[in-house]
Amino acid sequence: MNITIYDVAREANVSMATVSRVVNGNPNVKPVTRKKVLEVIERLGYRPNAVARGLASKKTTTVGVIIPDISNIFFAELARGIEDIATMYKYNIILSNSDQNKDKELHLLNTMLGKQVDGLVFMGGNITPDHVEEFEKSPVPIVLAGSIEESNAIPSVNIDYEAAVYDSIMEFINKGHKHIAFVVGPLHEPKNAQKKLKGYQRALQDSGLSYNEELVFEGDYTYDSGIEAFDKLLEAAERPTAILVGSDEMALGVVHGAEDKGYSIPDDFEIITSDNTRLSLMVRPQLTTIVQPLYDIGAVAMRLLTKLMNKEKTDEQIVVLPHRIEQRQSTK
Repeated sequence: MNITIYDVAREANVSMATVSRVVNGNPNVKPVTRKKVLEVIERLGYRPNAVARGLASKKTTTVGVIIPDISNIFFAELARGIEDIATMYKYNIILSNSDQNKDKELHLLNTMLGKQVDGLVFMGGNITPDHVEEFEKSPVPIVLAGSIEESNAIPSVNIDYEAAVYDSIMEFINKGHKHIAFVVGPLHEPKNAQKKLKGYQRALQDSGLSYNEELVFEGDYTYDSGIEAFDKLLEAAERPTAILVGSDEMALGVVHGAEDKGYSIPDDFEIITSDNTRLSLMVRPQLTTIVQPLYDIGAVAMRLLTKLMNKEKTDEQIVVLPHRIEQRQSTK
């Protein structure tokens, strides 16, 4: 049987408005009445209908989160930060997996809005003009987490990806490496093509080294593409001695691809990876990495969203968090 607010009011011999005030924590209820209503709620097992409450208050205390791949540890860490801050501010999460598919992303966006969410956190590799148009039409705030939107029209939280790659390549150059490979993610994603690749090219240029397309491999973030990348890099006329990899899963593929062919890391190839997820510690040798504060990116994105939803003042809507390089055993 579906217990309604009417059932609670009748059983407690009070008005539905009184039950509503108790459920919503309104202090304007006598303690004895509050106690009686709460006892009836407990006995009947009444659960307030969030959608019905939302229609009345115009708030559902629900936030939509659209994520490319929940099985990817990178996005899982971001989602954990979002969830913790949402819980702290008493918001519920509706999580949807988009599979990095544009049509599915736009469909999920409109589905979430149809569920009367109060705001959205969006994660996606390729934010197109179609995405931005839909974001700007949204009746509720949207914040991007770990995603680049070129015009900075949409609030977002990231690190400086260009600077992170630049710093990593300079680490290799300062150790004397002249042939440095970059296993980058999909180049249709602005984060890779316009930020990370630019940082790689700028580091080479600033050091007087030439850019060699043979030393750039476009992967898809997977372990298998890391193995494929290493095989391709061995075919380069100028074989690299150092490799920067754009995701931890691809980095594991590069390491295992090298070891399967009898090479030693870091003696034959020094490797830096990009995410600092648990994977970078689970492989041997443990991977030197760019430290992205993944949990913090998610947490700060959710906190920014709470401010926008509640129309609080925000100092900045394009947030860039700091990064650093953690030295481990995959570099000398």
